[in-house]
Amino acid sequence: MSGKIIAYANQKGGVGKTTSAVNIGAYVAEADKKVLLVDFDPQGNLSSSVGADKGRPGAYDVLMGTSPLDETVQETTVRNLFVVPSNIDLTGANVELIEEKDREFFLRNAFAASKLEFDYIFIDCPPSLGLLTLNGLAAASHVFIPLQCEYFALEGLSLLLQSIRRVQKSLNPNLGIGGIFFTMYDSRTKLANEVVQEVAGYFKEKVFKTIIPRNVRLSEAPSHGVPINQYDASCIGAKSYQKLAQEVIHRV
Repeated sequence: MSGKIIAYANQKGGVGKTTSAVNIGAYVAEADKKVLLVDFDPQGNLSSSVGADKGRPGAYDVLMGTSPLDETVQETTVRNLFVVPSNIDLTGANVELIEEKDREFFLRNAFAASKLEFDYIFIDCPPSLGLLTLNGLAAASHVFIPLQCEYFALEGLSLLLQSIRRVQKSLNPNLGIGGIFFTMYDSRTKLANEVVQEVAGYFKEKVFKTIIPRNVRLSEAPSHGVPINQYDASCIGAKSYQKLAQEVIHRV
């Protein structure tokens, strides 16, 4: 499988990771790039967000070797945007693979065996640093880190960076930090501005310029099974993700 493989990772939940993977993917696809979304979270929220059929073979079957990745890919309502779905069965992979040799490389091996071609593959990792996230990071060329603009985001970022360094050392020396971006930004709060300034001051060029604001339309779109570009392309959340997608294309 060709293409740039990017893992979206943050061990803290509720930071906009899945929302970002879906909507950046949708706007990159809209820019005439072929994009595959891989839902690697047992909650299956990414799959729901693009209207995927979670009853068909998906990420769990790929890891277990019962379905090749190419047979699990589904089309979405967005042209050029495809998805490998997930469901609660994926929870069992953490237990079922624990004794397997090279268990951190099952996703990488599935990509290597694929005959499909994409410009970008976005892996939505679960909010943990367990075996599924390790598979995602071991398979990726880059990791994107979404950060909510709050104090605890800084603590979580430190732990995540330690984990990334361990992965680089032992599993994937080619893994790079593709970028950090801010989500759920509220310009009215002093703390949000302080978090942005502190992270941007330390990581400099690693931080994307576009900041994703709090926007209720972004929260509503998943319940309709479509990305924000098909739900309300005129809202501020949609315009922000469109700008961020353009940054992604130019950077990675």
